[in-house]
Amino acid sequence: MSTRAFDDPVLERQRLAALAQIRQYGDPVLRTPADPVTAFDEALRLDAERMAAVMHEARGVGLAAPQIGRLRRLVVVRPTPEDEVLALCNPRVVWTGEETEVDTEGCLSIGEVTVEVERPVAVRVHAQDLAGEGFEVEMSGHPARVIQHEIDHLDGILMLDRTTPEQRREALKALRAG
Repeated sequence: MSTRAFDDPVLERQRLAALAQIRQYGDPVLRTPADPVTAFDEALRLDAERMAAVMHEARGVGLAAPQIGRLRRLVVVRPTPEDEVLALCNPRVVWTGEETEVDTEGCLSIGEVTVEVERPVAVRVHAQDLAGEGFEVEMSGHPARVIQHEIDHLDGILMLDRTTPEQRREALKALRAG
């Protein structure tokens, strides 16, 4: 997921350089389900570090491995600036609250386009850390939205698939014009 650009020209150049490393809408890797992480090694740790750096520089709040061309079930999230970056391997939603909410989402792989997406307000996710140890995390509000958005990427699902047909048409029109 993404946040808006800054007015500072240096930060904007940094953001654009980071976005150049992220696969964009139309790239088939974004529609390909990712493979489970099976090797919890130095290469995995380096991928997570690179993803966290790219996410930060692009002014994003989450990034999935397919967005950098790696078809592995790895995401990094940092829903608020106060949060530490959380890396999740093989994440899966194991519980959702009954309450849902519609809110605007953006995506580092879909330019400046935003759409409204309905998602559960609270989720519990089971994942593994970079050492392969299992853990669960429960999130609500914006962090829950972020993690659901990133897990969707691992399954080849984009926010455009979760919005209304009208918003999807408008978003695709904007992407073609862009």
